Amino acid sequence: MPLLAGWLWCAAPERTRLVRLVAAALALSWLGDTLPAAFTGDAAFLAMVGGFLLAQVTYVVAFWPYRHASLLRTPAVTGYVVAFGVLFGLCAPGAGGMLVPVAIYGLCLTAMAVLATGVGTLAGLGGAVFFVSDGLIALGAFADWYDPPAPGFWVMLTYLAGQALLAVGAVRAGGVTATTGATAPRSTAPE
Repeated sequence: MPLLAGWLWCAAPERTRLVRLVAAALALSWLGDTLPAAFTGDAAFLAMVGGFLLAQVTYVVAFWPYRHASLLRTPAVTGYVVAFGVLFGLCAPGAGGMLVPVAIYGLCLTAMAVLATGVGTLAGLGGAVFFVSDGLIALGAFADWYDPPAPGFWVMLTYLAGQALLAVGAVRAGGVTATTGATAPRSTAPE
């Protein structure tokens, strides 16, 4: 994540609000990746979820100005709502005392994925792939029946691809206005 954040910072033609917040979300994701090493058991899992929750909230704040161009107020948002509902339903029986944090995290993750669609196609795809990655983690943590081959490989593949697509999407958003999706001069891009 630090390398991806560095690439984002260098590749972006301007340090717009979107670029700054996506870089912060990448840094918080790295915190979610590394902080669990300082703990054991449930505390390690909570540290990971805490770091990633902060990252998801930061992504939501970054993408919020683009909500009018997103799927938020379209029938297509139903797909994201159904995906969250199914994932939550599959994880809820095994979540125990983590049920409320799982629900809160899942709602933030879903909001991020939906709002990312307003930034552009690549960011929207990145949000969906990141949703899949975290869904795989949730299933591994809370669904006893979930036992795919090489689960860590699939989690990391979707995690890295999702984050990379979000970063590339932020760079490509460049001079696209948050409210209309039209190309605007750099000076009027959302800050």
